Amino acid sequence: MGLVKDTLFYSKILLFGEYGIIEDSMGLSIPYNQFYGKLTLSDDSEIAKMSNLNLAKLFNYLKGLNDNNELIASLDLEQLDLDIANGLSFDSSIPQGFGIGSSGALVAALYSKYGLNLSSDSEWNDPKIITQIKQELGQIESYFHGKSSGLDPLICYLKLPVLIKSKEEVGTTVMPIDEPNKGAIFLINSGHPGSTSSMVSIFMEKCKEQGFRKMVKTTLKKYNDACIKAYLEQDSAPLFRNLKKLSALLFENFKPMIPANLEDIWRKGLENNAYYLKLCGSGGGGYILGFTKDIDETRRLLKSHELEVVCNL
Repeated sequence: MGLVKDTLFYSKILLFGEYGIIEDSMGLSIPYNQFYGKLTLSDDSEIAKMSNLNLAKLFNYLKGLNDNNELIASLDLEQLDLDIANGLSFDSSIPQGFGIGSSGALVAALYSKYGLNLSSDSEWNDPKIITQIKQELGQIESYFHGKSSGLDPLICYLKLPVLIKSKEEVGTTVMPIDEPNKGAIFLINSGHPGSTSSMVSIFMEKCKEQGFRKMVKTTLKKYNDACIKAYLEQDSAPLFRNLKKLSALLFENFKPMIPANLEDIWRKGLENNAYYLKLCGSGGGGYILGFTKDIDETRRLLKSHELEVVCNL
């Protein structure tokens, strides 16, 4: 029966904004085409059957919202139900629980295929339209994580870099030109997945502490937003100055989210200033993100870890 829609939806990388965007910090996220997924009707593998079962559960969640007049996205649920009955699955190479948008790509694929009255890409320069799409995608993705900003599926859906200036101001952006350079942004694999829902639950619980919440709203926001500004302006000195502060703040206050087997190299980066590490998504496992002025030197220092370069810096 073949593909439902021969469209690939790529993974994403949240360069800046993890957790902070929940409390109105800026965010910057980019598509990452190293991994991708697509909807299909042709696969009889065990993995496809498991995907089909999970899609059936997601459908029931969406149907419940729709029956209660709570579903904000306009979706062709009747066709989705029929396709699930015919074996619909999401064929994906995106590792789950690694912070690079496995559920976001799935939500984007479903929204693209079953969404009704979708805006055209010529309207994507309208912040109001982008914000509306983000809210609709976020409600769908909340099935997986309990609470979703909608940013991950938005990146996967638009296939464009997205800059969040605030909860009300979201739009596409132009990234710095990726020129050959010694500096780089890179990924390190912790070797095991994390659980977004449990990490977000820990964060929300910690936010009940006045001191922690104040830190997120002030200090974390300050360093995070300064990193985004410096990165987009290609201003290396303030970027790395604020990256060090951001990395140290995360190391001190977000220990549950930092994979235990990467704590040592995280701390060493802060000590030797050769590179700085930060969370990539919710953490707890999966990938972490690194920034360095000299990728060859960083590879030498981290020779026991495999680094994946995302882009030059």
